[in-house]
Amino acid sequence: MVRTSEHRDLFSGALELMILQTLKRKPMHGYALAQYIKAVSDDLLQIEEGSLYPALQRMLKAGFLKSEMGLSPRNRPVRIFKLTVAGCKHLEEQRSSFEKMFAGITRVLAVSQS
Repeated sequence: MVRTSEHRDLFSGALELMILQTLKRKPMHGYALAQYIKAVSDDLLQIEEGSLYPALQRMLKAGFLKSEMGLSPRNRPVRIFKLTVAGCKHLEEQRSSFEKMFAGITRVLAVSQS
């Protein structure tokens, strides 16, 4: 009997796409970002710190995000991430690419079932 895992790795770029889309909505600190994605996905997606923070650092380095120090709702110092103009442009490019890829996957799955 083969056991399948409920948790699957995200495809390349999915985490970045979700981070950018979420930060387009409003600036957030890392923990809030992970919790938001988890909640919006009905707990289907759980972003681990070991994936989230390196992705945020890569996007900061690429100029897609900027950050500033702020306070959490519990008055703790946190790093707040915000989307830059370059990040908005990158998000739109990545969304378009994702939508094309998703359309292709949907076609393949539809043909495979007939």
